[in-house]
Amino acid sequence: MSWVAAVARLRARREPGVLVTVATVRGHAPRRAGAKLVVGRTETWGSIGGGNIEAVAIDRARELSGTAGPEPEPEMMEFALNDKVTGRHGVQCCGGSVTVLLEPLPVVQAVAVFGIGHVGLELARILARHDLDLHLTDSRPDMLTGERLGVLADAVAQIHVHHTPLLPEEVLSELPPGAHVLIMTHDHAEDAALCDAALRTTGLGSIGLIGSSAKWARFRQRLAAEGGHDAAAIARIKTPIGTAGITGKEPATIAVSVAADLLRTFEQTVLQEVPDPVDAELRLRAPA
Repeated sequence: MSWVAAVARLRARREPGVLVTVATVRGHAPRRAGAKLVVGRTETWGSIGGGNIEAVAIDRARELSGTAGPEPEPEMMEFALNDKVTGRHGVQCCGGSVTVLLEPLPVVQAVAVFGIGHVGLELARILARHDLDLHLTDSRPDMLTGERLGVLADAVAQIHVHHTPLLPEEVLSELPPGAHVLIMTHDHAEDAALCDAALRTTGLGSIGLIGSSAKWARFRQRLAAEGGHDAAAIARIKTPIGTAGITGKEPATIAVSVAADLLRTFEQTVLQEVPDPVDAELRLRAPA
C-alpha cells in the first residue's frame, strides 16, 4: 500500500497516526531521502530502512499520536549510523547519518450540516476551506446538484453528500464519533425531528439549531412532552447559533457567524481533552 493510501485509510478509520519521512541523508544509509513510513496505532505501512532508526521512529510516533490535547507539533530526529552509537533497539553501522521528520496526522473534526439552503450553502463554502470531514444533507435533490455544489470543487475538506428524501435523521447514525451537528433545514417539522433524533444518538459532538426564540420555545416544549427528554438533555442543543453580537441576517453574514462559533467550539473541545496535571497526579497516587 502506498503511503498516500495509508494516510487515507487512517483518516477513514478516524485513527491518529504519524507520517515519518527520511529528510536528509549523509553518507551511507538504508534508504534515500524521501522514503516514507506511516505509523498507526497497531499497523505500519512503508519503511524508512528498518533497524534501530525505524523502531525508534515508530515508538516516538505512537507517543505523539497518543498525546491528548492540542495537535502535537512535527519533530525532527537525528541518527548516527556507526558502531560507536547504540540505539534503543540496537546498532546500525552503515557509516552515515540520517535525519527523520515526524508529522502527526490527527483525527480531523467532522461537521454535519442539515439543510443546504442559502445559509447552509454559504456555511459549507466557509467550512470547506478547513481540513475536516464535512457532511452535507438535504431532503431536496435540487439543493445537492453538482452545479449548485460546484462552488466547493476546490475544497480542502472531504465532503460527503447525503440526499435523504424521507428520513434525514437516519444520517445521524452514520456520522463519525464526535461529529458536530448543525440543523438548518427549510422545514420546522424536519428540524424538530432532527433535534429529537440527535438527542437520541450517542457519541455526537455539539448540536446547533438555527431559529428564533419563539421557535425554540415550541421545540423545547415538544422535546420534553413528546420526546421524553429531560432538561439536561435538551440543554445540549444550542440555539441561536453563531457569535453573539453579529446581528446581520444576510445568509453570508449568518454563515460567517456560525462558522466562527463552531471553530471556537473545536478549540474548546480540544482543551477539554487536555488532562489536568494535578488531577492526573492525584489519580496516579490514589489506591486501587
